[in-house]
Amino acid sequence: MHLTSFLQDGLLTVALTGEIDHHCAKHYIDTIIGKIEAYKPQTCILDFQEVTFMDSSGIAVVINTLRNMARINGKLTLVGIKEQPMRVFRTSGIDKLVEIKEVAV
Repeated sequence: MHLTSFLQDGLLTVALTGEIDHHCAKHYIDTIIGKIEAYKPQTCILDFQEVTFMDSSGIAVVINTLRNMARINGKLTLVGIKEQPMRVFRTSGIDKLVEIKEVAV
């Protein structure tokens, strides 16, 4: 469990890795929110390309990121989502609230 991030031209990209479950979700949420508050990006991209498993805690990561981006009138995009995490997003309806792209930008 770790993440990497970079900011370029108002675009904050956060690459998540490993399994997203209740053990790491709070860390991800706190770290992402800290970056949003510090950088105030126009768009935040959560890259799930290296996520191997996700339970409902991943939904909390996305919802918290979405709320924080909305506070600064920003946009959230999800990219690189594999089959298992995508099933979780579709079941929860997240795919109707957040833009999801096939590949990383």
